[in-house]
Amino acid sequence: MAKNQQIIGYLPDEQPPIWKLFLYALQQVVVMFPATVAVAIITGFHISTTIFASGLATICFILVTKREIPLYYGSSFSYVAAIGSLMASDALAGYTLNEKIAVAQFGIIMSGFVSIAAGLIIKRFGRDAIEKVLPATITGPIAMVIGLTLSGLAMSDAASIAIDTAGTISVAESQVAFAGNMAWIISLVTLISTILLSVYLKGFLGQLPLLIGPIIGCFTAFIIKLATGIDLFKVLPDTANSGIFALPIFTFPKASLMAVAAIMPIAIATIPESTAHVYQLDIYVNDLAKKKGSDKRYNIADKLGLNLIGDGIGDMVAGFIGGPAGTNYGENISAMAITRVFSIPVLMGASIIAMIIACFTPLVNAIYSIPTSVIGGLEVYLFGAIAAQGIAIMVEKKVDLFSSKNIAIIATIMIIGLGGQFGFGGNIPFFGMQVPCIAGAAIFGILLNLILSMTEKHKE
Repeated sequence: MAKNQQIIGYLPDEQPPIWKLFLYALQQVVVMFPATVAVAIITGFHISTTIFASGLATICFILVTKREIPLYYGSSFSYVAAIGSLMASDALAGYTLNEKIAVAQFGIIMSGFVSIAAGLIIKRFGRDAIEKVLPATITGPIAMVIGLTLSGLAMSDAASIAIDTAGTISVAESQVAFAGNMAWIISLVTLISTILLSVYLKGFLGQLPLLIGPIIGCFTAFIIKLATGIDLFKVLPDTANSGIFALPIFTFPKASLMAVAAIMPIAIATIPESTAHVYQLDIYVNDLAKKKGSDKRYNIADKLGLNLIGDGIGDMVAGFIGGPAGTNYGENISAMAITRVFSIPVLMGASIIAMIIACFTPLVNAIYSIPTSVIGGLEVYLFGAIAAQGIAIMVEKKVDLFSSKNIAIIATIMIIGLGGQFGFGGNIPFFGMQVPCIAGAAIFGILLNLILSMTEKHKE
């Protein structure tokens, strides 16, 4: 019993004291912020609106899923190419930015129906049925691919001296190499301090490594700025609003079949990813419950259908007010796994904080100003943790790694997913289509698993 009392963590239905809740929630915001803002900038959506939409969609997701699934909803990179291509298309050439966003919004809202339909099908036929289509030999490697395809981004961010997403640098050409060395120092300090804090720091502070680590990284960047004049703090490009308080710019959807055709099919790609996330959560939450001596079983994996319905609702809510399409964030799951804080109230708090930040330009600027090298150091840990969770899924499900069938499925998913990312920049050219690498890997794995399963039955 004494051993169980030493385990510090919060299960989904547990609530920390308010002051702790605030810090845990702020940590979740810091984790989700870079990717969510990056999607907004890449697609051309309003930054403050995108941040606000992530918070509002998360609250709706949590309510729809009956406060039983601890996940944070953020903007998804899976939709970037489709949304970007639509907004840059000749058909919308004469439109204003808000008019382009309005057209894209309609496709985003309709994509939510794909996730909802998938969720209803799973609820109708049960978890066993979906596990035949998406066994651990698929969800495990997909989780690994999600993390590993982001490895290039983590390393480039760790070495970055850019002060904005356009790649602008503020140092003289003769100082570029020196500034790059300073970036590595900052990212390594962030990474190593975060790891040491998560491994060795005990008690309450041991649950805030993803907040304290970046603070140490920023402090290092500040010292370097004072000592060398190299300023790696970022500057937010042309914000949508000015002044201290400014409500996000809300736009409303405009019906467009072109937007539906461009964006709606991408939702299929997020289903295997979302499935992997739910299985990851199930493993880590129940492991914590066991270590805390709780007899309660958190059947999160059985709520996969409900999760997809919530994901679809999230897309519709975000799309309706002018935010990009999204999904539940692996980065936030990694944060929860590292800190052992799976509290639903913490995620609700993170959502509210995100919405408040979106309404105050200085707060948006402050969080955005964190040096990219700090974020890169954090990403090395977070993205690696996502990949490690894929291994955990296969270990938990006792996948036979000596089975020829399993090896074939795992191997092809890994190579297609990683090869598509690093060989084709994320989209695999296939018979005139641009197939997102994770979606392509998942679809191939699903089809291969079904074919091999049928031939196995035929042999019997």
